Formats: sequence, structure tokens, C-alpha cells
Amino acid sequence: MNCRTVIISVLLVISTVIMTGCATPPKKEEVKVFYPEAPALAHIQYLTFYTGSLEIEPDKSSFDVFLTGERKGSRLDKPYGVAMYNGRLYVCDTNRSVMIFDFQEKKFMPMQAATTGMGKVILPFNISIDRSGNKLVTDSAGLRVVMFDKNDFYVKAFAMDRAWKPVDAVFFEDKVYVADIKNFEIVVFDKGTGRVVKTFGQNKSKPEESLGLPTNLAIGEDGIIYVSDAGRFQVVKYDRDGHFRGAIGALGSESGHFARPRGIALDRANRLYVPDASFDNVQLFLPDGQLLLYFSKPGKGPGDLYLPAKVSIDYDNIKYFEQYVDPNFQVEYLIFITNQFGDRMVNVYAYGKEKGKKYPTEEELKHQLMERLKQLEKEKGQDGKDEKSTEGSGNK
Repeated sequence: MNCRTVIISVLLVISTVIMTGCATPPKKEEVKVFYPEAPALAHIQYLTFYTGSLEIEPDKSSFDVFLTGERKGSRLDKPYGVAMYNGRLYVCDTNRSVMIFDFQEKKFMPMQAATTGMGKVILPFNISIDRSGNKLVTDSAGLRVVMFDKNDFYVKAFAMDRAWKPVDAVFFEDKVYVADIKNFEIVVFDKGTGRVVKTFGQNKSKPEESLGLPTNLAIGEDGIIYVSDAGRFQVVKYDRDGHFRGAIGALGSESGHFARPRGIALDRANRLYVPDASFDNVQLFLPDGQLLLYFSKPGKGPGDLYLPAKVSIDYDNIKYFEQYVDPNFQVEYLIFITNQFGDRMVNVYAYGKEKGKKYPTEEELKHQLMERLKQLEKEKGQDGKDEKSTEGSGNK
């Protein structure tokens, strides 16, 4: 084969590759998953998932594939905290850094200010974002909470002059509330000065009001602070001054109970989301602590969870996920849930209603739930009687 023949052959291959256009990636599943399952009225739709660059970055053209080979992409390793702002999904990868899924630029990348300089974090555990775009990243190894502005620039850090271990932090008005897992308390900083205003969560005279192992925080519109407590197996409530206001749940495997409660979240109606790493599901509670529903299950399929870590709520970025929404489902807000293992490390759901359907009020829901619980107790009691009856028959 002479030189001219070789050149022509290469040009023909390149021409063919260019004409085929961009390589088509594997499509995400198009199955529609709703919770609760039909025939019940749906409140939540599973939309999609993200694990790394393959789900967000543009596909390489066939010509680029021909020259450089298929892209392998980069991915999350062990995520925990998650939050979204202005087209960017921020994920705390505890084995890497704060990673960003940028839906406007179609990029997956680290948050630069968190990787170098004064803003560098060692072990980013949780992230929260206020409505102005200010961010709090909890660095559990660096023993501080780092604040970034809406443009992801470093602002300041909150730290203690004694031993502590921050695991979560949230803004509320002019304060920053931090869960300290080492001292089993909540530390309150002044947002402007960075000084400690108060601590609460330990009450020697009333140990039943004390925290056991605080891991995650959420604050409602009314200023009530919710603390996910892995030591008490509950979500504990305090007011902004640190006064105990009750608790939700208890240790157990039944609905409304917890085994390993993780990163909680509240929507604007103060409905509480509690993921459980033992059950691989999320329970949703009404403001008075009444269980509304639970969703997801252990597994690796659409909507399933695999060691869920954190829930985050977002009202402002629905447009980036509309392509996944069922046309008969009206979305109110988005729900993000991180998995610490598996190939679906950030699951995206939507809370809303089926179009054209009449939904019961909260009072009607409570009544239905009470009736359902009574029925379950009745069935449980009947099962117990049947077992005793069977045992008695066998002893005769």
C-alpha cells in the first residue's frame, strides 16, 4: 500500500466519523416511579440521578472518540451533604472536595475556593445555602465551618477555641447554628462577628431534654430547630433560644420509628424529611410529627436508595429537571437525596400532585392515618390471638 492510498484511507475514516455526528450515550431509564404507589394519589415522583461527569457533560463527538478514545469521566466517591443554588448542585464528597454539577455550563467540577487558600476544606461533610446564595460548608476534619458567598468566594470561617467536631451548620437570620457531635450540643455563632453567642442541647437537670449524638440540622420558617440525633434515634426539636420543644420518632423498625436517622430537611410548609440509613428510605412527617408517608426502598433501581445520607429541598431550579416530570404531575419543589454507595449517588425527586385530582386536606390525612393505624393495630392484635389459639390447640 503506497503513501497516497494510506492518506486516502485515513481521510475516508475521518470523514465517516465526522458524518456520524456525536456519540450517543446510554439513555437514563424512562420508567416513571411514584410514591405512594397507585391507586393512592401520588405526592412524589422520582425523576433522575447524578453520579459524575457522564450524566451532565456533553458527549464527545465521534471524531473526538476516534482520536482520543471513549471518555471514562470522573464521579463522586462518598457523598454526604447536598444543596442547590442558581443552576448548580453542590455535593460534599467526603473523600474529595465540594463538587459541583453545573447545569448551565454542563460541567462537573470541584468548587475551586474549597480546594485552595483560606477556604480549603479537608473533609467536607455538609453544606447549606441560604436564599441569597451564601454557603456553609462543614469541615469535620478541619474543625471549622467555612462560609462562601453566592459566587463561591471564601468569606470567613467559624471555629471554637476548644475541642469540638462540627458536622452540620445552617443559617437562620443573623445567626449560624452548628451541630457539635463531640460535645453533644448546638453551638450558635453571630453571623457577622463569628463569635459564639450560646450553646444548648445539654440539660443536666433534665437529661430527657439532652442530645445524645447530634448529626444534622434543619430550621423551619418559624425558627424551630430540628436535630437529627443518632444517639436518641429521634429528631429533637428546640426553639431558637435552645428550649426543648419535644421529639419525633423512637428506636424501632415500624413506620414513624428510626434506626439510623441522617440528614434531615424541611420544606416551606414545615414538612419534615428524615432519611434512614438502616431502612434505606425516607419518612415524611407533618408539622405536628404525624407520619404522612414514606418512600423509596433498598436497591439499585430507579428511585431506590443505598445508604442514604442527606435530603435537601429546592424550589427555584425546577426548570433543569422538567424533562423528567410526568406531564400529568404538577411539581411544587425538588428533593435531592445522596447515596453514599452505588451508581446513583444523587437521586432527584419532585414533590407535587397529580393534575386534575382532588387531594385530602391535612386534617383529612391525619384522620385517614389514624384510621389506618387503628386497623393495623386491630390486625396485629388478631394475629396475636390466632397464634395463641394455634399454640393452645397444639398443646391439647
